[in-house]
Amino acid sequence: MTAAVSERSTIRFGMRTIDFTVRRSARRKTVSIAVDARDGVTVAAPVGVDLPRIERLVFGKARWIVEAQRRYQDVEPGPPAREFKTGETFRYLGKQYRLRVASGERPRPAVKLLGGWLAVALPPPAIREERREVARRALVAWYRRRAVEVLPERVAHWSGKLGLAAPPVLVREPRARWGSCDPRGNVRLNWRILQAPRRLVDYVVAHELVHLIHRNHGQEFWAALGRVMPAYEESRKTLRKVGPQYFW
Repeated sequence: MTAAVSERSTIRFGMRTIDFTVRRSARRKTVSIAVDARDGVTVAAPVGVDLPRIERLVFGKARWIVEAQRRYQDVEPGPPAREFKTGETFRYLGKQYRLRVASGERPRPAVKLLGGWLAVALPPPAIREERREVARRALVAWYRRRAVEVLPERVAHWSGKLGLAAPPVLVREPRARWGSCDPRGNVRLNWRILQAPRRLVDYVVAHELVHLIHRNHGQEFWAALGRVMPAYEESRKTLRKVGPQYFW
């Protein structure tokens, strides 16, 4: 498998300097630009696209990039790199838990909530992979199982409020989105939202369900969301502020 290749570049847009990272991959066919609070501006591009062309594409999107950067100015930074060691803090439905990692007797990792602890039992030490990666994968699997249980119930609840039949729910792991829906009526939700308080979970669920009625973020979309969730704006602002903490 060919590894992605990264390089840095900069363009000027008016009085602003836009720094960006280019990540090339032989598997890519198109160029895409992403902006987030942690990684800044990232361009994913095929190997054969030269840097001057990428710089022109970034310049063409500069106004959108600047607006996205402004939205992130009031966003709290994400957590430092996780070590997945005993004592670290993780959240489930807004409640804070301490991580406790220990070696167990089972051949596979196990995760349980025990009081104020999120306990991870790892296989015996004679494993090939590093403990950190095994612990991370165990936690992700645990959150995903919880998401499969919790999110369809919330989707059913808010579908009823909107007068919709509850759509299929797919639990996914997008890098920079909380959810999406497709023309077939499937709702995709990021397992990471299970770390947030229930009101923020409900905001994400209701938001995506309204997209089944109104595809874009026009006035009709926000009006429909406001009718079933009058305080959605507060939840929206809170999620924008604290959301980066949940990406690890």
